[in-house]
Amino acid sequence: KHIYKYHSPILSKVIEFIAIGFPKALRQNFIYFGIAFSVFLLPALLTGYFCYQKHELIYTILDDGKVAQIEYMYDPSNRKIGRIESRGSDTNVAMFGFYIKNNIGIGFRTFAGGILAGIGTIFFLLYNGILLGGISGYVTRLGFSETFWPFVSGHGAFELTAIVISGASGLMLAHAVIAPGNRKRIQALKHMAPDALKLITGAGLMFFIAAFIEAFWSSSSAAVFVKYIIAAVFWVFVIMYFLFAGAGTGVKR
Repeated sequence: KHIYKYHSPILSKVIEFIAIGFPKALRQNFIYFGIAFSVFLLPALLTGYFCYQKHELIYTILDDGKVAQIEYMYDPSNRKIGRIESRGSDTNVAMFGFYIKNNIGIGFRTFAGGILAGIGTIFFLLYNGILLGGISGYVTRLGFSETFWPFVSGHGAFELTAIVISGASGLMLAHAVIAPGNRKRIQALKHMAPDALKLITGAGLMFFIAAFIEAFWSSSSAAVFVKYIIAAVFWVFVIMYFLFAGAGTGVKR
């Protein structure tokens, strides 16, 4: 019986997860996503505004060397927009690997920080929000809008959303630790784990997609308006996916 028992192919399980499990888990735990979104976005907007108004504030976030790297990355004279000088000659495949490592590292730290009563998750959401907001405001003030925004807009739909989803999964762990209710903490964590793992796994897939786009598309020489059109398509796709994918199915959480 064990030898001939039917096993669902892995591919079908992956497709089911992407089409139903992941978006449905996010909708069912949208409160955590909303909190993570606020913790990430509000500092980003405030820091972006202040760094645009007073560009020297960027030095309270980054040291001189990092600021110089940022300026080089988005300087219109840079042959490969978005890459520092030492990586300007790297192949797109090499950069793809680098982006995967960097992005998934951010997501996993944000998720794992939830076990520390959410302190780690909140810290990484705040840190990344302040960092990205500060860079955005500073680079825009320099007049590099035509290189910076077309570059980040392409992969932003997947990368930024994945950061927030990683935060949501971390906050789910934090809830289990802080307020386990009638359960023991270990039981509360086991209860939260299935959906939290769905979210961080889905976020990992989104980071993978973002890394691919960033390596092969964002730094390309395509016209600015084309990059903005593609970015709009990506954003609409991500929003519609999480709103409607898997809706009406009977798949259990």
